[in-house]
Amino acid sequence: MSKSIIIKKNGGPEVLELQNLQIGSPGPDEVKIINHAIGLNYIDTYHRSGLYPLSLPSGIGLEAAGTIEEVGSNVKEFNKGDNIAYASMPIGAYSKERIIPAKIVVKVPEGITHKIAASLMTKGLTTHYLICKTYVLKAGETVLFHAAAGGVGQIFAQWAKSIGAKVIGTVGSDEKIPIAKKNGYDHVINYSKSDFSKEVMKLTNNEGVPAVFDGVGKKTFHGSLACLKPRGMMISFGNASGPLDPVNVPTDIQSKSLYLTRPTIAHYFTNRKELQAGADAIFEKVKFGKIKIKIFKEYKLNEAKQAHEDLESRKLTGPAILTP
Repeated sequence: MSKSIIIKKNGGPEVLELQNLQIGSPGPDEVKIINHAIGLNYIDTYHRSGLYPLSLPSGIGLEAAGTIEEVGSNVKEFNKGDNIAYASMPIGAYSKERIIPAKIVVKVPEGITHKIAASLMTKGLTTHYLICKTYVLKAGETVLFHAAAGGVGQIFAQWAKSIGAKVIGTVGSDEKIPIAKKNGYDHVINYSKSDFSKEVMKLTNNEGVPAVFDGVGKKTFHGSLACLKPRGMMISFGNASGPLDPVNVPTDIQSKSLYLTRPTIAHYFTNRKELQAGADAIFEKVKFGKIKIKIFKEYKLNEAKQAHEDLESRKLTGPAILTP
């Protein structure tokens, strides 16, 4: 029997239920894994609330790290005992044991702990595609990133600095300013106190920035468009403050010939080769000290409700994990 978090209906953290489930053997192209650490991500709250609909009842969670317990008959690239991580559908990472397709699994190198790997996969892969694929960030450029003290934000700034770029960050409270600065942001703006778009224009000599990376959503969207350069790119990759209002293309986009994209991990890592390459890039940055990860808080699996409450109330100012 494996302990797993199940949701039978959408709602607040109270709908998360801990249950015992029977786990069988993997199919030909699957692996059975033991999770040692589970990543906690804001997208988990979207699945729980119903913003991103699931077929219920359902497990929850996309990201974890652990060891291979058993491999299917067609699986050649993994063996029992291998250290692995994953961050993809099928959903259900909030569990002690589970069976998943081998194609979504990546090998974790020596020197990277399960806890670090579990906190890195979703946030690190997100940072990788944002910087290396969605908008190829170059040395000397200055860009804007919202939620600078969050899990993705902390990795983003360190990665950007490692390639010689400058980053302006926004946060929602003064307490988060030193966290953002510690991770490498050149300037940090509290968007709850200041008009960040005006501040960004001042910092860029009224030129604006070529790209905005926005995981906040509703509260920051229109201000982000205002501080983009002509032909700039608006990268909306999250909705922490709520879903976006409908976009008026003639006034919002056409006015400066802007680009607007809503990227997701699934479309940037479409096969195991791409996935392993992205993970290797992240692990390399960590191993060589270009990105430093410190787990902000750990919860037991049976504390998932509290973890979601803390996540949605913005009490977490760094990576958090669940341990089975």
